[in-house]
Amino acid sequence: MPFCWLLACLLVAAAADFSVSPADAALGINWGTIASHRLPPNTIRQLLLDNGIKKVKIFDADGHSLGALAGTGIEVMIAIPNEMLAAMNDYENAKNWVKQNVTYYNFQGGVNIKQAPIFKICSPLSYNGSFTNVTFPALKNIQAALDDAGIGDAVKVTIPLNADVYDSPVDNPVPSAGKFRPDVADLMSQIVSFFSKNGSPFTVNIYPFLSLYGNPNFPIDYAFFDGTATPVLDGGIAYTNVFDANFDTLVAALDRIGFGDLPIVVGEIGWPTDGEANANVTLAEKFYSGLLKRLAAKQGTPRRPNADIDVYLFSLLDEDAKSIAPGNFERHWGLFTYDGRPKFPLDLACDGHSRWPASAKDVLYLPAKWCTLNPSQSNASSKLSDNVDFACSSADCTAIGDGGSCSAMDWRGKASYAFNAYFQTQYQQLESCNFQGLGELTEQNISQAICNFTLQIVGWSSAANSLRHNWRMLAAVGGILVLMY
Repeated sequence: MPFCWLLACLLVAAAADFSVSPADAALGINWGTIASHRLPPNTIRQLLLDNGIKKVKIFDADGHSLGALAGTGIEVMIAIPNEMLAAMNDYENAKNWVKQNVTYYNFQGGVNIKQAPIFKICSPLSYNGSFTNVTFPALKNIQAALDDAGIGDAVKVTIPLNADVYDSPVDNPVPSAGKFRPDVADLMSQIVSFFSKNGSPFTVNIYPFLSLYGNPNFPIDYAFFDGTATPVLDGGIAYTNVFDANFDTLVAALDRIGFGDLPIVVGEIGWPTDGEANANVTLAEKFYSGLLKRLAAKQGTPRRPNADIDVYLFSLLDEDAKSIAPGNFERHWGLFTYDGRPKFPLDLACDGHSRWPASAKDVLYLPAKWCTLNPSQSNASSKLSDNVDFACSSADCTAIGDGGSCSAMDWRGKASYAFNAYFQTQYQQLESCNFQGLGELTEQNISQAICNFTLQIVGWSSAANSLRHNWRMLAAVGGILVLMY
């Protein structure tokens, strides 16, 4: 989830020169793995390489993911879950974590944590205060452990924060009046000072979609970059989009406490494609087209003009097992579908030209079978309703919810969608299409013009692929480094 309070993570990455020179700039992407059927890490590795992705953030120190990224040169951010922050208040725990998850991979041909990845602590200040007492000590201990390991100059720690830690006064709602929230201002001053002292950037998550979703009076044009929105006037500056206004509110807040030049990384930004009326492919493509054009032109923002902003798109793939507490759209942030197919053209190279990204290669699917509502069912009975609810409790039915891409189907179509979603999630086990006699198997694709019925991939399981302790077995043959899987 984009909200940091649901990310529950601490991130670590290697230090770049955050003066953001054009040579350093490269588009990054968030790689989440909360899915019922995951693409194999090596498939993701190739997908990233085929699309020229040079930076990636992962949300835990998963050895399979890190192993797949070894030798690619891709810069990596690693997350530490929020539930681990208290443990990181003990320096020995922090030192062991760094040893197991950073220095372990820090060798020639290993994982690139020496050029631009930043190890980040995704420890939100919006957990109703539950993490504020452990965040800063964890931050300092991880950095100290990196220093003691001899890689503190190359690897830094930062905290991906939500944009809700700063704002402008109600009576002066303009970016130049930006300040940190009073309840976290003292802590933010300490953290920002630490960032400046240690050469770390301020990392922020900015979601124009959430501004639109959370406020029925939010002008939709202001979420995009067309310049057609009624501007917010701030002195001599006219802000025509919420991204610029949000980013510059942070710049003003940093300037107010004496750190106006601190580098800023946008750790997450994106637009979902399903699960809500404004979450669709058309608007997502419009949003990314505008954003990436600006990045390609190195346009910056009014308070930081011509800046080459480091940005990590959210996210790589749809994740059908994520919590939908924030909204049904939460499972649909991917630039690619669950099986690695691009949803629309993108300028991932930031060269001013949109093109269809490369798809994932050699994806294995389950047999061509679907589960549908038995045609003999003549009415929407309570028995049917109970079985649909059961199916949706363990499978992704967000597309048939209000505003979803399949919400216009009749009750038969929605019941079939739910049954099939469960059937596919359960790896097409025969009994998973029973539903008290209401389900029926078919080998005919039951997708409709307005709605795609999923055929799941075989999926990858870490339990079946014990790579963590095997990928780093090395043999030197004639001066050639060989990775033995």
